[in-house]
Amino acid sequence: MPRIGLALGVIGLLLASALARAQTYDPSYPVCMQIYGQVGYFDCRYTSLAQCRFLAVGRSASCVANPYFAAKRPARRSQRAD
Repeated sequence: MPRIGLALGVIGLLLASALARAQTYDPSYPVCMQIYGQVGYFDCRYTSLAQCRFLAVGRSASCVANPYFAAKRPARRSQRAD
């Protein structure tokens, strides 16, 4: 019985100490480069598809629109009657 408790405790510690995955897409930029390889990832720091494509030349990568891009909106004026 103590072995089962010890095994469960070890498994719990291993699961709790697993690395957390970071957010895939950065909502600050409209374009992401998807890099392919053993450890594929998204690099979202491009302001245009042209910029991303220029930097992707010669790499195993493609450029995609960021579906989570949060465009900054101008502040709204209040419509108060004076």
